Amino acid sequence: MADALGSSEAVVERDGLSGLDEPVLEAAVASRTPVTEQLVTHFTDLGGTVGMPVIALVATAVLAVTRRSWLPVVLMLVAATGSVLLTVLGKDLVGRARPPVSLAVPPLETSPAFPSGHALNATVVLGLVAYLVMLGRRHLRPKLLLASAVAVVVLAMGLSRVWLGHHWLTDVAAGWLIGLGWLATVVTGHRVKVTVDRRERITPSSPQPSGPSTARPASSRATGTRNGEHDT
Repeated sequence: MADALGSSEAVVERDGLSGLDEPVLEAAVASRTPVTEQLVTHFTDLGGTVGMPVIALVATAVLAVTRRSWLPVVLMLVAATGSVLLTVLGKDLVGRARPPVSLAVPPLETSPAFPSGHALNATVVLGLVAYLVMLGRRHLRPKLLLASAVAVVVLAMGLSRVWLGHHWLTDVAAGWLIGLGWLATVVTGHRVKVTVDRRERITPSSPQPSGPSTARPASSRATGTRNGEHDT
C-alpha cells in the first residue's frame, strides 16, 4: 500500500493538483470493508453508463406523460447530450490518470479520470429532473426538500467514486462544477424562452387607424368572442 500511495503522490505532483487527493484516498482505503465495498459499488453503478440513462429515460417519460408536454423530452435531450460531450471532451483534453489500480475496488475503469463522468452526469440529469418537477410545484417547502434530496444523492455519487478509488477528489469536484455550469445554462435558456414567450403573448396588437367606428353585427360579435377576441 505504501508503494501504491507513493505512486499516487507522484501522479498528484505531476499534474499539479490539490494536495487533498492523496490523503482523502488514503482515508477511503482505510475505511473499506468487504460489505461496504459491495454496497457502494451497487450505488455507484446507478450513475454509470447504464444506470443513469435508465434513470433519465424513466423520469423523462413519466414527466412527459403526466404533463402532456414534450418539454421534458427536449430539455433532457439537450442536457444529457451536452453532459456526455463535456465528459468525453474533458477526458480527451486532460488525459489524467486514475488512482493506482492497487487502491481501486473492482470492476476497474480504463478511461481517463478527469472529470468524473458519474459526478458530472448525475449533477446534470438529476438536477434537471428536480427542476422539471419543481415547475409543477407552487409551495417552497416541497421544492427545498426535493433540491436537498437531489443534492445529497449527487454528492454521494461523486464521493462514492473517490471512496472506491476510481477517481481523485479533484476529478469529482470538477465533475460537479462542470455539471452545475451546464445545468445552469440549460435552465437559464429555458427561463429566457419562457419569458420571451410570455411577453409576446401579452404584447398589445398594433393600434387601428382612427376613424368613425362601425357597429358590428351581433353574429360577428359572438363569433369574435368565441375566437378569443374581446370587444371594447
